[in-house]
Amino acid sequence: MAEHHSVSTPALDCVLGFIRVLEAGGGSAEIRPFLAESFVLVEAPHLLAPEGSTRTLASVLAGADQSSEVVSDQVFSIRRTTCEGGRVAVEADWSATVLLDLPYWDRGETIRARTSSVFEVRDGRIVSQYSYDCYFRDGS
Repeated sequence: MAEHHSVSTPALDCVLGFIRVLEAGGGSAEIRPFLAESFVLVEAPHLLAPEGSTRTLASVLAGADQSSEVVSDQVFSIRRTTCEGGRVAVEADWSATVLLDLPYWDRGETIRARTSSVFEVRDGRIVSQYSYDCYFRDGS
């Protein structure tokens, strides 16, 4: 993972640790230590969720255990991180191999997205993540 940041902060370390666990295919047990009880994930509308979504900790943990059935070989290539206090913005290129047929992608294809996420970290835990995911197909 190419990380382009000069100064490490506890909030940044927490977020990057969380991303590395996701990349390694971690399930709920692995991601739970990074997330606050009040954690909320807000996804802006995108190709696979045109309405967007808002999910609580329980929903995110359940989804983490199911994600290994949907994608494998996740890679987050971090382009830029920006920190201000407990707020961490991460811009990254994400890709994964699709393990089942999805709208726009067939099993075995690589799914890609340009992503930006804004995390809020408090007391060493992530309390919120706002994600803006731009999915695209190669050559389109």
